[in-house]
Amino acid sequence: MGARMKNPAVVIPEAMQPLLNVAKASRSGGVPEETLELVHLRASQINGCSFCVDGGVKSARKTGVGDDKLFAVAAWREAPYFTDAERAALELAEYATRLADRSDPVPDAVWDAASRHFDERQLASLVLTIGLTNLFTRLNATPRQPAGAGW
Repeated sequence: MGARMKNPAVVIPEAMQPLLNVAKASRSGGVPEETLELVHLRASQINGCSFCVDGGVKSARKTGVGDDKLFAVAAWREAPYFTDAERAALELAEYATRLADRSDPVPDAVWDAASRHFDERQLASLVLTIGLTNLFTRLNATPRQPAGAGW
């Protein structure tokens, strides 16, 4: 399977550095790297972006996420490997990724669960990570960037 075209942020290189700057900034909010990696991976799975899932697994492994979590992230509700904070972050990621699926895109209960584990700066980090992941999945899935391929 070949890509339709390169990632749009590669075709228009002036777009890539600002995106990378937002990605770096989103990591500065005090959320554990493992949690951010799990959130990225789950949003990538939901969006069906093989490029992002592949890269997300590799990145998560580098930050120390074990195979038990990596293999179970799609079924995190039923798996015993996740902390309560990770579960809250994963639930927030699912709701924030599937905004159009319900009339109340991110219900108060989901937000309140996340806010019990994360302060405002950490919530900002999570929301930025989720939003950026959703952007990157669209930049990669739309032109069909295959898993394992470079930009």
